[in-house]
Amino acid sequence: MSSKKKIPIKRSKSLVPKSVEISSTKVDEICDRIIERVHAARQNIARTVDTEMVKSHWMTGKDIVEEELQGKQRATYGAQLLKLMAERLIQKLGKGYTVTNLGYMKRFYLIYQEFSPIRQTLSGELALNNVDIPLSWSHYCLLIKVSRKEAREFYEREAIENRWSSRELGRQIGSLLFDRLAKSRDKKGLLRLAKKGQEIQSPEDAIKDPVVLEFLDLPESHRLVESKLEEALINNLQHFLLEMGKGFAFVGRQQRLTLDSDHFYADLVMYHTILKCFVIIDLKTKPLSHADLGQMQLYVNYYDQECRSDGDNPTIGLILCTQKNDAMVRYTLGEKGKQIFASKYQFHLPTEAELEAEIKRELRDIQYQLAHEV
Repeated sequence: MSSKKKIPIKRSKSLVPKSVEISSTKVDEICDRIIERVHAARQNIARTVDTEMVKSHWMTGKDIVEEELQGKQRATYGAQLLKLMAERLIQKLGKGYTVTNLGYMKRFYLIYQEFSPIRQTLSGELALNNVDIPLSWSHYCLLIKVSRKEAREFYEREAIENRWSSRELGRQIGSLLFDRLAKSRDKKGLLRLAKKGQEIQSPEDAIKDPVVLEFLDLPESHRLVESKLEEALINNLQHFLLEMGKGFAFVGRQQRLTLDSDHFYADLVMYHTILKCFVIIDLKTKPLSHADLGQMQLYVNYYDQECRSDGDNPTIGLILCTQKNDAMVRYTLGEKGKQIFASKYQFHLPTEAELEAEIKRELRDIQYQLAHEV
């Protein structure tokens, strides 16, 4: 038996090299694009779910209101209706349909009837329509608790424009932001604040009084050391900037000002991106004094002469103190008072009674000033 000769097979060289060096940067770029797409998709899904949930809750509120109208709006009828609905819906849909939540849906419909996120199909059935729902259900649960229409409109507009989370919105409502900004406004200014939100056209528009620092979780103690207060604000900078409001950007802390051989240090320096100016913040753990005003005037003058660029507006000075005296500010600073402000800070959320007392005090100061100018 003849043995066949084995013919060696010529193997072609692989098109893929044995060891391939892949740039780490290139891999990062590809992965970053994928991660960005996935995150965007997840956000879109979450927004879609939120929007559809808001529409569904609106229609639930509509069903409740229309049924109550048929029941001639009797209180006992409405309460019994919500109780029976809650019992059945919780069994089928879960804990999100308690009597309390159904009450929220009813109030949501009554307040936001203009949404009308329903349409009638050709077959006569009702279906959800494409309607712009800018906020989540969590946002609207907070907004419907604001009883005053002008305040609710303000918070809604600010939440949309500033992209506040529901937690941030809750904090701004709890700190009575609308009332603090509305303190010094007349009726026209109040309506403009409600319809257009916070418009910053002058330094006065950017300053809040009081400034609420409840997020620091510090005790109401005037023995607090200024350096500790400063450190606490820096450690909670994001919350502090949120409290200061739109336009504030952090520049630095303990910024040195040198006059010949003397050195001074500004506690905090910010830049206001809307007003186009530096904002110097001085922290005081005691009531305002004329010496504090003189020191701030020095800081403002220095920044105006040494740090301002051609495109910058005059520097603003803000003294945060435990107590202030508006008359002292007026008589100490004169014309410079247009650039320097004093605001009281507090470590707890204000009550409407506190703000009302503060407004009455300011009105007395204004009346006193007018009486002595005649």
